[in-house]
Amino acid sequence: MKLGFIEYYLDEWHANHYPEWLRAASGGEMEVGFAWAMADSPNGGLSSAQWCEKHHAAPCSTQEELIEKSDGILVLSPDNCELHEKLCRLALRSGKPCYVDKTFAPDKASAQRIFKAAEESGTPCWSTSALRFAEEYRGVKRDGILAANSWGPYGYETYSIHQLEPLVMLMRSPARRVMALKTPGWYLLNIEFSDGRCASISGYGHGSPFVMNLSGSDGSAIVEIKSDYFHNFILALVDYFRTKKIPVAHEETVAIMALREAGKKALGRPGEWVAV
Repeated sequence: MKLGFIEYYLDEWHANHYPEWLRAASGGEMEVGFAWAMADSPNGGLSSAQWCEKHHAAPCSTQEELIEKSDGILVLSPDNCELHEKLCRLALRSGKPCYVDKTFAPDKASAQRIFKAAEESGTPCWSTSALRFAEEYRGVKRDGILAANSWGPYGYETYSIHQLEPLVMLMRSPARRVMALKTPGWYLLNIEFSDGRCASISGYGHGSPFVMNLSGSDGSAIVEIKSDYFHNFILALVDYFRTKKIPVAHEETVAIMALREAGKKALGRPGEWVAV
């Protein structure tokens, strides 16, 4: 099975690791055979042509060429989600299975438009944070969770998805409103869910593991992520391209993007409640 990468620029961490991981996880059944990017690396890295030579992928001159030749498509650009709607425009009308890398969209409206395009054309697609697939979350009893505190690395734009996605997954409820506090190198986002339960996420400027403290009806538990969650994610990605079964509902991804959007607004207005 030949997969194609659609990117902002190819020489970035996800695009540099996914080809070998996909090949290994699929037992050689899948390989990244084609690639197209909007631009060469703006950071002095490999050009698109150099990246393709290194990873044994054929460069495509247009998205149309890549879509025609590929059996499945990955829209990457993990650190520039504002480009996803543009990068997805053709792929999500192709009918071929697509995966859109984290963070899916910069806001709720964009997320809804992207999924609408896929749904109208019958194109299977999904998006996720790799943290969703951490082994430690599989053992969490989701019934009876009353509240949760999560902390992780600083950088709301890039890293908040890795806390917000597991939180919404475990709480199984859309958020209602958020309030932020922050100092240089640290932020706290308080979240009230539609059913009245509360949670928070914090980002720490000097680094932090991904840890969650869960309070439940039968006690509390600390969950620290130490497993190889990217390995589990890649296995899920391989299974998706084999079966075309979507592992994350579109509605849940939209709810996560809406929460992330509200949190970003709240960080600009510390101490105020912001509706989701």
